[in-house]
Amino acid sequence: MPNRLAAETSPYLRQHADNPVDWYPWGEEAFARARAEDKPVLLSIGYSTCHWCHVMAHESFADPDVAAVMNRLFVNVKVDREERPDLDQIYQTAHQLLARRPGGWPLTVFLTPDGVPFFAGTYFPKQARFGLPGFVTVLERISAAYRTQRTAIEQQNTALIAALAALEAGEPAAGGGLDAGPIRSALEAIKAQYDPQHGGYGRAPKFPRAPDLDFLLQAGDDEARQQVLHTLRRMAAGGLMDQVGGGFFRYSVDAHWGIPHFEKMLYDNGQLLALYADAWALSGQALHRTAVELTVEWLTREMMSPEGLFYSALDADSEGEEGRHYLWTREPLQALLSTEDYALVAAVWGLDRAPNFEGRTWHLGCPRPFEAVAAALEMDEAVLLARLAPIRARLLAARAQREHPGLDDKVLTAWNALTIKGLARAGRRFARPDWLALAQGALDALRARVWRDDRLYASWQAGQAKLQAYLDDYALVIDALLELMQAEFRPQDLAWAQTLADGLLARFEDAQGGGFWFTAHDHERLIHRPKPIHDQALPAGTGVAARVLARLALLTGEARYAGAAERAVRAHWSAMQTQPAACTSLLTALRDVLEPPPLVVLRGPAEQLAQWQGTVQRRYPARTLCLALDERHTRLPPPLDKPLRQSVAAHVCTGGKCLPEIVRLELLETVFSV
Repeated sequence: MPNRLAAETSPYLRQHADNPVDWYPWGEEAFARARAEDKPVLLSIGYSTCHWCHVMAHESFADPDVAAVMNRLFVNVKVDREERPDLDQIYQTAHQLLARRPGGWPLTVFLTPDGVPFFAGTYFPKQARFGLPGFVTVLERISAAYRTQRTAIEQQNTALIAALAALEAGEPAAGGGLDAGPIRSALEAIKAQYDPQHGGYGRAPKFPRAPDLDFLLQAGDDEARQQVLHTLRRMAAGGLMDQVGGGFFRYSVDAHWGIPHFEKMLYDNGQLLALYADAWALSGQALHRTAVELTVEWLTREMMSPEGLFYSALDADSEGEEGRHYLWTREPLQALLSTEDYALVAAVWGLDRAPNFEGRTWHLGCPRPFEAVAAALEMDEAVLLARLAPIRARLLAARAQREHPGLDDKVLTAWNALTIKGLARAGRRFARPDWLALAQGALDALRARVWRDDRLYASWQAGQAKLQAYLDDYALVIDALLELMQAEFRPQDLAWAQTLADGLLARFEDAQGGGFWFTAHDHERLIHRPKPIHDQALPAGTGVAARVLARLALLTGEARYAGAAERAVRAHWSAMQTQPAACTSLLTALRDVLEPPPLVVLRGPAEQLAQWQGTVQRRYPARTLCLALDERHTRLPPPLDKPLRQSVAAHVCTGGKCLPEIVRLELLETVFSV
């Protein structure tokens, strides 16, 4: 018989609906039973495309004998970390405090009936291996400790709650105490981790680290800019990008971007779209352009819902093996391609070398610098990429006959907002109205489904808007709206951005201490309420919120937004000084508070505006705000309400002053350039 998870909408929870484990979804019912029976709670947090979550589920949760022990000793709760990032943040932090090492997924946490963790780990094998005890042994020991060591557990719980609370404490900046020191410190710290040979930062495994790359690319530091451009080239040519179907995998297991962990996550690809569009604007390189084009093709082909929204992720596994969908042997490729085309593919993607995946198969990716391969083949890079395009199409058609990786088809508000922003940025940079239409359509579809009674929701699945939105949802949707307004100004977008900003302040701001809580003031009461400032795979909500409020203040003249942005930066001043490289999104907000980004308002007849806007869209820096407003746009806020004349005029305000009207396009081009 299916367990309680069968009634859930989360694909991850439904994956466990047929387990013999008596799973509960997170909620009062589970904890009431734990209190009534005086049992600890076994909390398991994962997500649907997580490889090791699948392994633990197959080994233990699907095993009747293991399930019987779980059911006898614990109340068992399963959580989708993508639907409940609030719970994941809290218990990942608790794991780090208890285990003295980073967590991950699956996260396995043992709680007292009041929700406080007293032991935590990640993956446990069914039988002892990898230096880890067997899962049944862990279960029995934890249950015995709960029965016999209650006083010690209570003392530890008290200390843990105090330690969690201390994480939110910090020394705010005094009046006038802000400066750019943390920005400079972060730049130097991140640049020092750079791998000059392969690109990227740090050692294997290598993650895209999109928030850091964006910070470096926009920092005005030439060395950092060149590091990012090289990193993006190596990622796009290597195995981190799906060379056949487009889109980027989650991370590389090696230092040279060769073999990935084969999940494809929407949040990575949305952020990388914007980054690669900016990289192409800076470099004009064909490889950066191809990365954008292939990523958009993948999004529309495999990740778009009938409503025009975007699904969450593709699994790493198919047919029970990680990466199987994406791997090749030589013979099928030789059968698909002409001798000439196979020779080209072999030279570019490393088939002339030994197999690069477990000694048997090839994952396609350029093992050498792409420019070196193009030079050896005596081809311009753009010509080489054009030669590969029809080959990709043939390989993709053949690969489509294989079993496809599992799709997590829930729609997450924050992840869709990142993707809408990426599509809008790419559409502006490449002058692609079709990409802009995708972005606008997704935004409108999102609003129609997750905006209810002046409140945002975090997820849409099976026709239901679910879960009150988190800080990330509000901040990232505003960010997407700011990007879309620069592509094509729609009054309803500005109005919604202001409504969301007002909701963000009302529901998430810490009015006393400054900054923003991750959960709303009327959210379910949990053991801890974090203020996220450290960037992970997603930019931290506090930094994004401060930045978008500061920018929205420039467009609207609303002082409340600017004040909240500055209070957030001041509240976390000590963290920016002590760990600047860990909070680059917050540093971007700091820069905007110290030096507001330039605001360019193009005002004039619609037919003339199109030429001006098309010219500047590619060239101006990403941090510049540029809006084109024609004769249809009236009743504008004061910063945008510029005179409407017979020809276009550009109104540029920067550094606390406004320049004289610019009426010649060539003069505007000299003011800002990427």
